[in-house]
Parts: sequence; C-alpha cells; structure tokens
Amino acid sequence: MTKQMIRVGHSPDPDDAFMFYALAHDKIDTGNLVFRHELQDIETLNRRALSGELEVSAVSIHAYAFLLDKYALLPSGCSMGDKYGPMIVARKPMTVGDLKSIRLAIPGTMTTAFLTLRLLLGGALTPDASPGGRGVEFAYDVVPFDEIIPAVAAGKYDAGLIIHEGQLTFQNQGLHLVIDLGVWWQERTGLPLPLGGNVVRRDLGAETIRNVSRLIKESIRYSLDHRQDALSYALNYARDMERDLADRFVGMYVNEWTLDYGPRGRAAVARLLEEAHRAGVIPEPVKVEFVE
Repeated sequence: MTKQMIRVGHSPDPDDAFMFYALAHDKIDTGNLVFRHELQDIETLNRRALSGELEVSAVSIHAYAFLLDKYALLPSGCSMGDKYGPMIVARKPMTVGDLKSIRLAIPGTMTTAFLTLRLLLGGALTPDASPGGRGVEFAYDVVPFDEIIPAVAAGKYDAGLIIHEGQLTFQNQGLHLVIDLGVWWQERTGLPLPLGGNVVRRDLGAETIRNVSRLIKESIRYSLDHRQDALSYALNYARDMERDLADRFVGMYVNEWTLDYGPRGRAAVARLLEEAHRAGVIPEPVKVEFVE
C-alpha cells in the first residue's frame, strides 16, 4: 500500500520535539500516512505557510490570521502562555516607556510575541496590510531567536524580545526583565496568551485532516504518558539546558492546553486576534475555525 506523505514543520526546540516524539520515532500506528519532519525556526515556518508549502505546520497565532484560505487550526498542539510568555529583556534596568526610544531585537514580524509587543506599545500607526508589516512606532531589527540574548548581552541592542527557552535562561547573561508579555496579557484580559498552534492544509480533504488531527493528539498524549523517554529525545534540542530545566520548559508549553485548547483557550485565540484587528495590527477580522 502506498502511504500518503505528510510533511510536518515544527521548531527545533525541546517542547516541539517532545510533542512530536511518538510520530518521529514510530511509537504509534499512523495507518496509511507517513510523517516527515522538517525543523525550522517559527518565523521561517510562518513564511512557508503563506504559500501553503507543508501539509502540517506549527505557526504563530499571529501568522494564522493570514493563512485562513489555506489552513485550518488543529485543536491539539497549541503553545499557551498561562501567566507567562515572551519577554522583553535589557542590558540595564528600564521601563516599558523606554522601549520606544531604543532599537529592539525581535525574532520575527509574524510571531505572536511581536504582535503582543505591538499591542503593548500601541499597535499600528499607519495602514499596512502586509503580514507582519512595519507600521509601528518603535525601532527594531529581526534577529534569529537564538541570537537575541547574546546580541543584547554584547551591547548590539539595548533590549530584545525573547521566546522559547531564553525565558528561563536570560538571567545567566546578566540581563534584566522589562516585562513578561504573558503576564501583561493575563492581567489585561484574564486569559492565557495563545502563542502558537498547529495547522493543517485544507486541500488534504476531510478524512485525511481528521486522521492527522487524531494522530497529532495521540503523539502528544504518548509523550505526556511516557514523559522521561520523550524528554530524553527533547534534550537533543535543548540549548544549554540541563534535564531539570528542560523538563520545566517542556511543562510550560506541552500540557493539557496542548491536548486541546478547550473553551478558554479558544476564547483566548479569538480575543487576541480581535484585539489585534481593532489595533490595526491585523487588517481584516479573523473568524477562528478549528478542525473538529
């Protein structure tokens, strides 16, 4: 029997590796589907999704707003910041008000981290319909996410917007927390901050989409049920992290939220994209649709 190839894009990070452990190591029966994993940073995956390259991909919730014609949002695989999230860190103590007078290093204009930063600092000033377009009132440069902390520590930037495991390790470089955007969002809305999710290409058809959705949820469940084995695999992608710290990081972003957004998680996605549209960050209203 010829199996259908499903290319899955996800980040080379311990949380994504943990999530896809079972699929990457044939721990579950995938039937007539075969999965090939393509590991790239989230901003690259966001850009690839704009052209519908991969059958399944991790994307930022910000990017999802520009993908509705090609992709549907899977109910499993979300990264949810529940009273934590992307952070602004700086070489010296500063306030949020100082951010508009400096140049920041950011991990990508389509990341949810950048969207949330724009909401924090007042959204867009000028109409800009391009995905992640510049229409903002602060200066920034796009820097690979794993180079931001070293760049700030070296004085190339006064502050940086950090994602992934840097949220747990930035103090090691003597940097100072300016603001945790996940905390800011929760205090403002009472909701967690939905950072990323998995999407599936609509042209696969209803039956294949249902099977993909089921298998990804099974993969996440398998890792949660076989935590130590999955964590050992995830450590291959844990930059400068010991096992205990990697386990803590994985627990932040692979948990019950990841199995299913649930009503509160779905409300959080809708609220974030609604506020982004109202602020002019996203040009059109977004009708959030999950695979059922």
